[in-house]
Amino acid sequence: MKLVVGLGNPGPEYETTRHNLGFLVVDQVSEKLRVPCADRAYQGRFGRRNELGLLKPETFMNRSGRSVQAALTDLKVADEDLLVVHDELDLPFGHVRLRRGGGPGGHRGILSIQQEAAREAFFRLKVGIGKPAHGDTVDWVLEPFPEADLKALEIVLDYCTRAVEAFVFEGAQRAMNRFNTKRSLLDEPEPPESPTEFR
Repeated sequence: MKLVVGLGNPGPEYETTRHNLGFLVVDQVSEKLRVPCADRAYQGRFGRRNELGLLKPETFMNRSGRSVQAALTDLKVADEDLLVVHDELDLPFGHVRLRRGGGPGGHRGILSIQQEAAREAFFRLKVGIGKPAHGDTVDWVLEPFPEADLKALEIVLDYCTRAVEAFVFEGAQRAMNRFNTKRSLLDEPEPPESPTEFR
């Protein structure tokens, strides 16, 4: 079974913030694949269809590992079948990386998963948000996307949704080969196609 986890913070005040990109991607995957992520389970919102589970922890970001660990234990998900989607300060907005393992890089949600679940070899879809030119990064990640970025955000979310689909239906290696961006998606808005049906 594959488990796709989107990281974010619960509550309407956080819905469209940069730190909630993981939630936004999972919401779009949920809609596109018709896997409602609405059940209360594993200290979060959960949905399942066939051998795919979607999870949005509602523990707040720095305790995401509690939710993920509960799901991993109950569903018996292997490292290679876990994909965590999260925002990434070290990538510019419009860039996406799909990779396996690596350190948390200051991301409290990833750190929590590594500590609580004692897992490090899972896959991560890192969605770039860039760093602020001035000011604190905490304020930056908790700010909503500005109106000027909303069209670009649609492009990013669509690309990430297709990357998740490829991970689920084609496997991690093919997904990494096809969906790691070298240039900004905003310069190349048309992503490759991926399958959208369960097999």
